[in-house]
Amino acid sequence: MLSYPAAITLSTRTLNHLADLIRGHRQQQRSRWRRLDPGQQALLTLAHLRNGDTYRRLAAGFAIGTSTVYRYLREAIDLLAAHALPLHRAVYLAARLLFVILDGTLVPIDRIAEDRPYYSGKHKRHGVNVQVLADSRGRLLWASPALPGSTHDLTAARRHGVITALIKFGVACYADAAYQGAGPVVAVAFRRRPKRLSRNQKAVNRNHARNRAPGERAVATLKTWKVLSKLRCCPRRATAIINAIRVLQTVEEQH
Repeated sequence: MLSYPAAITLSTRTLNHLADLIRGHRQQQRSRWRRLDPGQQALLTLAHLRNGDTYRRLAAGFAIGTSTVYRYLREAIDLLAAHALPLHRAVYLAARLLFVILDGTLVPIDRIAEDRPYYSGKHKRHGVNVQVLADSRGRLLWASPALPGSTHDLTAARRHGVITALIKFGVACYADAAYQGAGPVVAVAFRRRPKRLSRNQKAVNRNHARNRAPGERAVATLKTWKVLSKLRCCPRRATAIINAIRVLQTVEEQH
């Protein structure tokens, strides 16, 4: 089998942060000798999450079995996910901002046709629904647990308690038409139907679109983690993976 060096577009700070978590966990568990040290396990995890490397590719690159890759990844991802910022804390911190942006995205999954709850009629594919909160610069503030792809964005936001948290802390929010009727703090654009829009309403819609646009940047930031290009694991693992990515992205953005 041929092999070649590959780059991971992350800083050493992110690698060291994850390695320290793994090292502390091993000391707490009084773990015996492992095939990979904490730094190598951290590198393996980042290669999977950031580059989307498969189990077989990682097994060949690190000279370990695929079952060992699975165990190492699951352990590291769960360690990261446990440190993810909860929704209420994220919204509380966002109260100092001028406004936030709420948007939903579909993370594709490798499912068969019988899995109807995970089929999104809007996107015409199987996936999980993830709600994203961003600031006015498009920085990722929070991402929700995964729900089946057939879930409507407004239903998902309500189920996660996003609307309730925004109202509680009085945080103004911009969202698209899918969140029509979400509540007083969530601003959506005027609908063009059934009547034509006035000049003032069109101006409001242009301003709304300009303020909401950075939210797409936060979604794009989430998708830079190539493992989310198509999840090939059980959909129930999607939440832990997304939470782990949130923690790593926060570390990566620290100065």
